[in-house]
Amino acid sequence: MRGVGVIGFGGPEVLQIVDLPEVHAGNGEVRIRVHAAAVNPTDTGLRNGSRAAMLADVPPPYVPGMDLAGVIDEVGSGTDTDLAVGDSVMAMVVPNASHGAYRESIVLAADSVVRAPAESTHIEACTLPMNGLTARQSLDQLALRPGQTIAVTGAAGCYGGYVIQLAKAEGLRVIADASEADEQLVRDLGADVVVRRGDDVAKRIRDAAPDGVDGLADGSVQSELVVAAVRDGGGFASVRGWRGTGERGIVFHRTLVTSYDHRADLLGQLREQAEDGTITLRVAATYAPDEAAAAHERLEAGGTRGRCVIVFPA
Repeated sequence: MRGVGVIGFGGPEVLQIVDLPEVHAGNGEVRIRVHAAAVNPTDTGLRNGSRAAMLADVPPPYVPGMDLAGVIDEVGSGTDTDLAVGDSVMAMVVPNASHGAYRESIVLAADSVVRAPAESTHIEACTLPMNGLTARQSLDQLALRPGQTIAVTGAAGCYGGYVIQLAKAEGLRVIADASEADEQLVRDLGADVVVRRGDDVAKRIRDAAPDGVDGLADGSVQSELVVAAVRDGGGFASVRGWRGTGERGIVFHRTLVTSYDHRADLLGQLREQAEDGTITLRVAATYAPDEAAAAHERLEAGGTRGRCVIVFPA
């Protein structure tokens, strides 16, 4: 079986086709024939070695990837699930050594897998699980009420876009940042107010919410630059684990999506919201497995709107 992985850490050029052993579903598991895997910033951390500590004493190859879509081709004996062979599905993967989404076949716990949104392609469906669950977790942590205000940084990205759309569905007022080039995109996603990005973004948000926002989802990891936009006693959700400054009674949340593994219930809700148009699936470009380096290069160059997707032939 083929996968895309690394033997040694480095730049995009270290990604290569690797041979992996066949896998089979056991009790409580399903096997998925992977047709598409999205490329996310977390994947570059595995590739370049910045997450090497978690791989201590585990031999290569190391296979990145947290998002996939495909077709179930095996259900483990005794597995309690309504999923069946032939179902088109999507899932989030928590990578571990060669267990990442960039591979032709993968075994996952059945409670991590849901059917793909109706009418979506595998390429579209694979862009939803990890970023959608991350956005869902940030909103759950902030626990804002209808009518309250949330600020979103990195609003044009996949995580930021999902936060905007989910927040609007929950009756929140959304203030989002954007470059001039991305302003219309962010408005189309549903932001009520769009402010220009920059070192003074906290002031710009405060101009739109003089008392400060009730919560902030920091998708672009601006941390100290944006905390001033949050009101006393408000909430701050960080996707990179920033613990904050402890100032003004602000509650700092570490959004770590791996804790939402096995949450097929939440992923199923996201599927329904994709089906009813509450959230949109955005694809930037597709790549063959042997073009994975180009996908990483494009992601690291910045400015990608939507996800690059590695497509495995059926």
